[in-house]
Amino acid sequence: MTSHTWFFLVFYILTLLLVARPLGNHIAQVTEGRSILSLRFCSGVESVLYRLCGTRKDEEMGWLQYTIAILVFNVFGVLVVYSLQRLQFWLPLNPQSIANVSPDSSFNTAISFATNTNWQGYSGESAMSYLTQMLGLAVQNFFSAATGIVVAIALIRGFARHTVKTIGNAWVDLTRIILYVLLPISLVYAVFLVSQGVIQNFSAYKNVTTLEVTKYDNPKLDASGQSLKDEKGAPVTEPATIQTQTLPMGPVASQEAIKMLGTNGGGFFNANSAHPYENPTPLSNFVQMLSIFLIPAALCFTFGRMVGDTRQGRVVLIAMTLLFIVMAIAAIHFEQQGNPRLGSLGVNMAAGNMEGKEVRFGIGDTGLFATITTLASCGAVNGMHDSFTPLGGLVLMWNMMLGEVVFGGVGSGLYGMLLFAIMAVFIAGLMIGRTPEYLGKKIEMFEIKMVSLAILVTPLVALVGTAVAVMTADGVAGIGNPGPHGFSEILYAFTSAANNNGSAFAGVSANTPFYNVALAIVMWIGRFGVIVAVLALAGSLAAKKRVVANAGTMPTHGPLFVALLIGTVLLCGALNYVPAIALGPVVEHLMLLSGQ
Repeated sequence: MTSHTWFFLVFYILTLLLVARPLGNHIAQVTEGRSILSLRFCSGVESVLYRLCGTRKDEEMGWLQYTIAILVFNVFGVLVVYSLQRLQFWLPLNPQSIANVSPDSSFNTAISFATNTNWQGYSGESAMSYLTQMLGLAVQNFFSAATGIVVAIALIRGFARHTVKTIGNAWVDLTRIILYVLLPISLVYAVFLVSQGVIQNFSAYKNVTTLEVTKYDNPKLDASGQSLKDEKGAPVTEPATIQTQTLPMGPVASQEAIKMLGTNGGGFFNANSAHPYENPTPLSNFVQMLSIFLIPAALCFTFGRMVGDTRQGRVVLIAMTLLFIVMAIAAIHFEQQGNPRLGSLGVNMAAGNMEGKEVRFGIGDTGLFATITTLASCGAVNGMHDSFTPLGGLVLMWNMMLGEVVFGGVGSGLYGMLLFAIMAVFIAGLMIGRTPEYLGKKIEMFEIKMVSLAILVTPLVALVGTAVAVMTADGVAGIGNPGPHGFSEILYAFTSAANNNGSAFAGVSANTPFYNVALAIVMWIGRFGVIVAVLALAGSLAAKKRVVANAGTMPTHGPLFVALLIGTVLLCGALNYVPAIALGPVVEHLMLLSGQ
């Protein structure tokens, strides 16, 4: 790694920790129902919303009622986003007269944005109208992010409370998180992005004259519109030139802000954060990376404050940070080593593997961005993951296979890591012959069942989905690269969908009825299969009595527990995928070394 990369990594971590703590305290105040003096104007809006919806602010819910509210809220979001796509041609704010989206793609996108995955099998600038982008996708970015946060808060309440049957009010939690956390930060963030050059308008697309004439070969067509071929079967072409280019416009900054802050990742443009209209400067690139981890890191401080022991939050944060550092160094290292096959052919590999990297940012910044976005359930990219080296791509895939718990998505990262913490104390309890306890709560059979269900559901649907895809004609038909890399593309797609990440290797043609439906099903189960188990766990913990710590209680705030937690994440999280990994990136790397 270069000196620039080391400095950038250290500076990133220090800045993240500096900003995350005050935000974590703010989120704790919001979820505890306290008045926020700096946002007093939001309290009036909050009261009006409660009156309109018939919600009583002081009325709490049991875990089942809370779960039903979350599911109903997200199903309604799916229906709205689906409808907007199917009707967008006839709706306003469509200056390009973009056609309605197909049923299978609309279904996939609606599920994708409701689950905080933001998988995109389409090109945003050519498939979605401004109204669909704003009222459908951007709004759902707020709702899906808020869903993840309130589920994490509900689990924290399960640890903090005792002998009660309620874990909060889902409608109140969602409202306060959106009004007091997501909206204010997104507003300031969007203004910053505009200052950097991110566009924000409702103009029609612009046709401009380029400074240079582009020369290319245009295929000749017959009367029926088919390509002509010569006697050898090769396409017949003729030279052509063009000096115009269409520049897409749109309300980009407002969507970009919540896309990053909410770890959503869906880009306004197909090139995502590699597009200069979404990510124009090195400063915007740094802030986008910072915002992806901002709320997940802040929630660690929220957790420590709400359970009354800040050391517990620090332990989780330290475990996340250590895993992140290792993964970032590995990904950047493999890319800076370059392609050994090219080196053996006499190519100077001192610059590393620049294929698929954004030249404005280089290998170090692109590799760090890729690590951050795959450790979080974000999916935003400023480079092409499909062009990473086999081992570099393996790191990105492995990041998601850990369960999106190394900072992870907003809310989902914390509650995922807390599941592993419960599993860690359970394993430790088995080794020393004591009833496992965590934060004053005994971990018994029901809790372990829910934890096991939540941990296993994502690898189950990811691996089953991959197996079905490689065994069916429709699944194999989407592979653009045969061999182990093609398998890696499919494995990456289903891993990304199950863990609600949304990034892709992109070599597989996923905008087909088979992949749109299959990935949508995997996304929904991967998101709400875990959420239902987490909320059931929260309800069980809240109903338990608090156990007084004694000499036999295992400390969960020291270096030993950090090591145990990291080991549990590595052993119980990603080992499920080892056989599949061996068939993809590992084989590809060995073939690369052998010169194939």
